[in-house]
Amino acid sequence: MKSIWRAHTPLPKGRPLMQDINAEAVVIGGGMAGILTAKLLRDKGVAAIVVESGRAGGGVTGNTTAKITSQHGLIYDKLIKMAGEEQALQYARANQRAVEQYRKIIVNENIDCDFEERSAYVYSLTSPLALGKEYRAAKQLGIPARMNEHPGLPFPVKGAVEFPHQAQFQPLKFLQAVAQDVPIYDHTRAYAIEDGAVVTQGGRIHAKYIVIATHYPFLNAPGYYFLRMYQQRSYVLALSGAPAVNAMYIGEKDNSLSLRQWGDFLLLGGGGHRSGQPEKGGYESLRQRARRLFPKSREVFSWSAQDCMTLDGIPYIGQFSSATPHVYVATGFGKWGMSSSMAAAMILSDQITGKENEDAPVFSPQRMHLAASVKNLLSGAGHTASGQLRRFFYVPSAQAEQLQKGEGAIVNYKGKKAGVYRDEEGNFFAVSVTCPHLGCQLEWNPQEKSWDCPCHGSRFDYKGRLLDSPAKYSCNKIKK
Repeated sequence: MKSIWRAHTPLPKGRPLMQDINAEAVVIGGGMAGILTAKLLRDKGVAAIVVESGRAGGGVTGNTTAKITSQHGLIYDKLIKMAGEEQALQYARANQRAVEQYRKIIVNENIDCDFEERSAYVYSLTSPLALGKEYRAAKQLGIPARMNEHPGLPFPVKGAVEFPHQAQFQPLKFLQAVAQDVPIYDHTRAYAIEDGAVVTQGGRIHAKYIVIATHYPFLNAPGYYFLRMYQQRSYVLALSGAPAVNAMYIGEKDNSLSLRQWGDFLLLGGGGHRSGQPEKGGYESLRQRARRLFPKSREVFSWSAQDCMTLDGIPYIGQFSSATPHVYVATGFGKWGMSSSMAAAMILSDQITGKENEDAPVFSPQRMHLAASVKNLLSGAGHTASGQLRRFFYVPSAQAEQLQKGEGAIVNYKGKKAGVYRDEEGNFFAVSVTCPHLGCQLEWNPQEKSWDCPCHGSRFDYKGRLLDSPAKYSCNKIKK
């Protein structure tokens, strides 16, 4: 399903790498974070290029709700308690500076990307108590927040915290403009980093500086990010005929509704769930809420996105590991990829050019907030163990022939366990259900007709083709 952004704007176009080359800096990943990092590096005199496995902007950037804001749900009260006031201030300042940097680039370069200043609200349906704590935390950090009992939502709430002077835009229009001066090698997947060179299927790129901005790092070691992150899917409906809103909204609870306006369309987000667990959310749960709240509306577009979630809720931006001093990373943006992308670009371009960035410490990939991380670490370990055990001990009893048209499942196929999808014409598509990343058992996602890894979030279409990392390869097909 295509997002409203992709329906209206083509993706930036590069060319595949066909030979070994040299570069001063190479950014792996052509999403918003990668393109902005390369742009800011080039603005600072570093000859940076981008390599992208598909098309620039074709991943999470093309499927965002495109809110540019330092208001990330109920984050600041938590940050002060977990990391202290100084690091909470760094987080707030980095994201607010990101909002201003977008505004500066758009104005200075005269970019037409539907940029609009809007307030951002976090609202509550049940109680204003948590909102009050967040308001006081924001004021403690110098954020000009305010409480608002009537935030302009088309349904009743108990109150909201407002961050004024935030923004929204059309992300692909912006990306098209800023990518024009960045050399992009698309359809060029990176597989490894060896001896200071990025290894791709088209050739090696020897570079002094390497930035991994691939949404989820494609290297397992060093760094071991697969132990420190998990992935969530979320869904968006573009509705016509729904009441218009004049701000950006997110609920305080997990899986609350997100709202913003683009032209005549209300963008309604929600239905989120951990990757590999589609039964806990998805399009249908979001559509049910849309029908209940906006019975006269009509769905025009629908799309989904995948977000990397760190154990403590703070992105990893900085040196990839202590063993790789010239390799950098930007990942774990949660559901706030637009402001985090610009914050990452500003921090990494400063670090690479030798400039101190006062906001960088809170995002250090070498940090460890143990108390905040242990619950998610244990949960992630449980998902991984379950995925591994199911791979070895789950024996399907159903046969492929029992599948209905349009149905997929793990079944017995020609005497072997396989993931099989039967299309509407009755054709069978069989793949191995062993994830090529780290071997967990894939699960069928009936809403998106994909095979999803519940351990680390890799995804594959029903033919086994790779959709989402950290896997670097497609699933093995099983011959008919």
